[in-house]
Amino acid sequence: MLTPPKHIAIIMDGNGRWAKKRLMPRLAGHRAGRKAAREAVEFAARHADIDVLTLFAFSTENWARPEDEVSGLMRLFASALSEEVDTLAKNDIRIRFVGDLSRFSASLQQQMREAEQATQHGRRLCLQLALNYGGRADITQSVKRLAERVATGDLAASDIQESDISAGLYGAEVPDPDLLIRTGGERRISNFLLWDLAYAELYFTDTLWPDFDRHEMAQALEWFTHRQRRFGQTGEQVSNDATGPA
Repeated sequence: MLTPPKHIAIIMDGNGRWAKKRLMPRLAGHRAGRKAAREAVEFAARHADIDVLTLFAFSTENWARPEDEVSGLMRLFASALSEEVDTLAKNDIRIRFVGDLSRFSASLQQQMREAEQATQHGRRLCLQLALNYGGRADITQSVKRLAERVATGDLAASDIQESDISAGLYGAEVPDPDLLIRTGGERRISNFLLWDLAYAELYFTDTLWPDFDRHEMAQALEWFTHRQRRFGQTGEQVSNDATGPA
């Protein structure tokens, strides 16, 4: 049986459908989703084995949504930042933002910088929020940096290693996710952490994100502990490694 995951990543899907089922505007679903996000953070912070929680909050593709929904999400995010940062700091939780933040308003970028600074000493949990994030864009920007080093003669193309690409990713400061959770019923990773999720266990649930509570999180962790992570080995090899020499 596996120990609990050190790093959990979550695709928080289903806010709009949650609201539609209740004949409410989509933004109401996002507000309800914020409460679910807070509960997920509280759960992870209480779980001593979890070091990192990464939430997919806004993708590079989400800009294509209706303008009123996008602007509403920006207001909701700014409000959440101003209301939650002190609580995160008091609970020893560090917040990081991963993605291309340059597209956000100057005031929102400033809020994000201040939030990171205010919580920089948090050791209980690292909370990563993926904003204007896309897995392909993440890999592309890392490869561009390596190409620049090759062009200046600082690095030979033949010397490039996987670790060099990993080092240039937005999430390079934290270990790769052990567990990916996606709510809302879809069975895909939607351009999220494409490089980082290479060996993550993938847990899909039909539960819409606003209804995903601590009990659902506990079920996902229980499922994870019964997985066998082989990393290219055979099941017998992993079993032997776990039990040790006879």
